[in-house]
This record gives sequence, structure tokens and C-alpha cells, in this order.
Amino acid sequence: MTGENAEAKRRFLILHDYGIGGTRWWVRAYSARRILETFAEVEVAETAEAIEQAEEWDLEEVDVDAPTMPAGLDDLRAKRQAHRYLPGFGALADRTIVYLRRHWDGDDGVDPADYLMEIGSDGHRLRQVELAEHGDALKSDPDDWPFNRPSWTSSTQN
Repeated sequence: MTGENAEAKRRFLILHDYGIGGTRWWVRAYSARRILETFAEVEVAETAEAIEQAEEWDLEEVDVDAPTMPAGLDDLRAKRQAHRYLPGFGALADRTIVYLRRHWDGDDGVDPADYLMEIGSDGHRLRQVELAEHGDALKSDPDDWPFNRPSWTSSTQN
């Protein structure tokens, strides 16, 4: 046997960051990549510290190929499935760093600007430059942002 069938599934700790907190699950899969290909908007824990601490939490566990998923994870699987049919799906897979330019048209009382973003392999912004229409530029990084992503080792579970 070769490929995924030759290996036993392992248990991975995953996080869905929803902005002001996060939800975590244990997911059995052949690889972290398989999890990321199956669920949108999740991260797979890589540090021994995060995994060790999560052992103490009462997290739901599911197989990546199960026909039904726990609440929350089911929506993330459906979202990833819908992504597969979008033009350019997977074009940035396996990239270490991605550079993006995003235009903001001035909604919500924020002045129009272009945002130049550096995105890490985990999908999070590493740094950003805001280019205002009048020519000013403002550089920022995670230390400047009011909300930071949930810590893997946070004991708050939602």
C-alpha cells in the first residue's frame, strides 16, 4: 500500500478563529494537509505545548471522513467544498509567503485605500501597508492591531 492508505490516521488539534475567540476540535486524519483541504478557516496546531495543554480540555473528536460533523465544523466543511468550484482555488497552496493587494472603497466611514499585505503560510497577516488615496502610507504589524488571534494555549473554550 502507498499514500494515505498505508498510514494510520493520527489525531490533530485544530482551531477555528472567529475573531474574538476560537473553537477547537480533535480531528483524526492522515495528514494536516488533508484537514486543511477538508475544512475552511482552520489551523492545525504544531507546537507540543498547545497539544499537551489541549489534552486536558474536553474537546470533541471526529474523523475527517465522517459523514456528519459537530456543529461549527459541519459549516466549515461545507464552506471548503463550495470553495473548490471557485476560479483560482488552491492557487496559493504550499506557498510560504503570499503578498496581496486589496482595495477598500471607503465603506463604513473608513477612507478609501489600498492595503498591501504579507500573509504567512498559516493564513495570518504578518504585516501590512495602507496606501491612502492622497499618498500617505502607514505600515503596521500584529503589535499594532487591536485584536490578536486566539492563543493555542488559551484555556477559554467556546
